[in-house]
Amino acid sequence: MTHRVAVLDKDLCQPKKCGLECIKYCPVNKSGLECITLNNNIKKAQIDENLCNGCGICVKVCPFNAITIVNLASELSHHKIHQYDQNSFRLYKLPVLKKGAVTGLLGRNGMGKSTVINILSGKLIPNIGNYNEKEAYWQNIIKYYKGTELKSYFEKINENQIKVSIKPQQVYNLLETFNGTGKELIEKYDERGISNNLINELNLKRSIEMNVGELSGGELQRLVIATSISKNADLYFFDEPSSYNDIYQRTKVSRIIRNLAKSGKTVMIVEHDVTLLDYISDYINVIYGNPGSYGIVSGILSTKVGINVFLDGYLHNENVRFRDKKFTFDPILSINEFHSDEILMKYSNLIKNYKKFTLNIEKGDIRRGELIGVIGANALGKTTMLKMITGNIEPDQGETTKKISIAYKPQYLSNDTDTEVLTLLEKINNNINDGDEEQQIIDALTIKKLYNKQIKNLSGGELQKVAIAATLLQKVDLFALDEPSAFLDVEDRIAISKFLQKFIKDHGKAAVIIDHDLQLIDLISDSIIIFDGTPNVSGHAIAPLSKVRAMNKFLKLLDISFRRDENSKRPRVNKSNSRLDKQQKENGNLYYMN
Repeated sequence: MTHRVAVLDKDLCQPKKCGLECIKYCPVNKSGLECITLNNNIKKAQIDENLCNGCGICVKVCPFNAITIVNLASELSHHKIHQYDQNSFRLYKLPVLKKGAVTGLLGRNGMGKSTVINILSGKLIPNIGNYNEKEAYWQNIIKYYKGTELKSYFEKINENQIKVSIKPQQVYNLLETFNGTGKELIEKYDERGISNNLINELNLKRSIEMNVGELSGGELQRLVIATSISKNADLYFFDEPSSYNDIYQRTKVSRIIRNLAKSGKTVMIVEHDVTLLDYISDYINVIYGNPGSYGIVSGILSTKVGINVFLDGYLHNENVRFRDKKFTFDPILSINEFHSDEILMKYSNLIKNYKKFTLNIEKGDIRRGELIGVIGANALGKTTMLKMITGNIEPDQGETTKKISIAYKPQYLSNDTDTEVLTLLEKINNNINDGDEEQQIIDALTIKKLYNKQIKNLSGGELQKVAIAATLLQKVDLFALDEPSAFLDVEDRIAISKFLQKFIKDHGKAAVIIDHDLQLIDLISDSIIIFDGTPNVSGHAIAPLSKVRAMNKFLKLLDISFRRDENSKRPRVNKSNSRLDKQQKENGNLYYMN
């Protein structure tokens, strides 16, 4: 027996532009029943899940890829926690939180992580799938969870006995509700008397004197994190705390969140930086399903098992395969130094002077087939270096030799346009629907279903993938990508990293990639440029080093060590002061390759 899920993407459904093929070709409709109809109120298709036989014809004939039909195990219907509307997203099961521990929620974008946070924080009363009812009541969910840990939890939520602090995903929304300095914000919510310590630990001394509207993304992110932690709550949620922060800042944030749990607080974190999630979490709940259609929360797992389960795509305890392919990490590829005789570009020592900032880049070269990772703290000039190499900024001293064609993906992306995705990409490469190389890019980035969406309606992750595609579709020798992992989920980060490695080498291109996700840098790089210096004052970039030398040097600066997971071979951060951490730091081999 199966449980039918029929979901309609209302943004993609465009009855005025199609021939209503879903209605015409539905075999149930042809039999005289009304399985798919046109909802005259919203002017969109509407699917009756009780009548749908799951044939999938409507999915195939829809010209805009607006319909998803999935058959799930029938027993899941008894675990439906919330559904927003007819033919809309629904969530199955909830995680159980642990006091004094950090529980990570790991899954793709569009799987319901924000819905989970809203329910567990008491902001959203779950309707147990009864979306037709005008109101949902806590009594119903309390009855539903009778005999479980969550029953008493929701009783406390209903009686306002649990205080919750949430660090939201979209930190820039703060600017719509608060207009003042960082100091005014954190002092307003400091119920634990720890704001001064947090300001010091998160390097916010300069930021707190500024108006919140003047802060960079990283400064605003850390200010909101500090404000959330300073509240006196029982339960703390952190939704993507790594966004906008560099690797140093991510490490500091993770240590502070771990200490919060050690003090006896209950903590949940949603994070796509697997290195950070591994380092910070005690437990993991995997959330899987179909993005935008449904999400299912797994049982609680240890951090190691949870991340490996996600990479495997298979839940052993529940005998569920939720992804056809398994993500693996090739340690042999990771440790091989890059060798090539053909130099695409050389650059001499480059110097750029601004009024309050000086940048010094040691000379280096870029070879055909090579991927160079660029890592370092924010505000040290990484983006400026990329712009000098690409010719967008002229250095005050030094030069690049061998002028080659370059495509540049900037750090900050604009979505202020009504243009559809397909129209944008065809302007860049009109061979997009016919060329083999072009199809490789579109298929790897899974953006074909976005073709008919307007750029302004894309999510952050969708916009990032379109920007990467727009860069790779250009016929050039060198691709310069500034923070390609931003807003991407874990699965997309790994898939795109592996694709870029293969694509660059197969087609004899080269790439320079700035990113703060250490796992992505580890996956993608042949060699690495490290930045050091004083943020906003001076930056210095060393010449490219082999990956092993560079990672050992950089991990020492971070005061962390890596080991390889014995199953997936992914890099794992050793817990601070653990036996392996001490052993590797003593022998100087922080980038452990076994």
